[in-house]
Amino acid sequence: MAAQLAVSTSPKIWCIAVVGVGLVGGEFISQLLAFPAPSPFRIVSLTSSKTTLYSPNGLTLTSSGWKQDLGRSGLKADLPFLIRELTALAGVNLITPNKKAFSADLPLYESIAAASLDSGARFLNEATVGAGLPVISTLKDLVATGDKIVKIEGVFSGTMSYIFNEFSTTKEGGPLFSSVVRTAREKGYTEPHPADDLNGADVARKLTILSRYIPALRSALKDGYQSVNTKSLVPPELEGIATGDEFIKRLPDFDAHFDQMRANAFKENKVLRFAGVIDVDAGIIKADLEKYPVTHPFATALGGSDNIIMFHTARYGARPLIVQGAGAGAAVTAMGVMSDLLKLV
Repeated sequence: MAAQLAVSTSPKIWCIAVVGVGLVGGEFISQLLAFPAPSPFRIVSLTSSKTTLYSPNGLTLTSSGWKQDLGRSGLKADLPFLIRELTALAGVNLITPNKKAFSADLPLYESIAAASLDSGARFLNEATVGAGLPVISTLKDLVATGDKIVKIEGVFSGTMSYIFNEFSTTKEGGPLFSSVVRTAREKGYTEPHPADDLNGADVARKLTILSRYIPALRSALKDGYQSVNTKSLVPPELEGIATGDEFIKRLPDFDAHFDQMRANAFKENKVLRFAGVIDVDAGIIKADLEKYPVTHPFATALGGSDNIIMFHTARYGARPLIVQGAGAGAAVTAMGVMSDLLKLV
């Protein structure tokens, strides 16, 4: 994942340091370089795990050559040095798609929020939930304008979305659970070790991030995502499997279990979806495998690895506000980072 540090040197020019130049970071750089002229952005630094390019007056980069330029840099990656340099220019704002800090234990999150309040620096993290989808910004706007959040419910994981869109449909039967997981891994939808998706932690982190923007729940999760009531789909017998390959090899032993759950749902005219739920009045925050009627949007509107999030509020009571679309991928995640950057301009 990539993190970006944005520094304002004037009302018109923003200096950008990109920390992390993998799939998302690389796509973000491409979007910055393609921004229409006159651009208010000046890239002053690129940092990989090994090297840094830095020029306070701005780097001269091309979409086809920046990787080679960074690889030839003789300056080792040094984040403390970079922060000192950027702070000396004008001050640092932070934009990141990385979920870890914002879904960690409450004291860490509160220290981040306090540092932002004390310094005036902004931290923006739209891409931590739903990639480029306007999920966090929608929630912030609802809260800021005085709406009452009643419930947030959604399919937050692109991996889980793909798996259960394929596995559990409105038709009886279907492919084996293990074969769907294997295909998802081959398509690059899962982590190298599928247990890292099936354990539900990714959804729990996203629920933690969202809950902390709801005043009534801001302090509800003392231990962060580990406080979320999370249903792991990893069979207990496979929890200690060290490699993804071995996990995939042994997962067929548990197909009968998942087949039975699918059959039970079908008898009720329902489908299975791994969903996240924040019920404000009940104080419930959970990530679990749920059953939904075949007429429900989670059964009819989802395709591929899409995310779908429903906001039930005082204003959106009869019909929830729905945000839906691609919730994973470098291009849309970088777009989420870019949209945050544009909020600073």
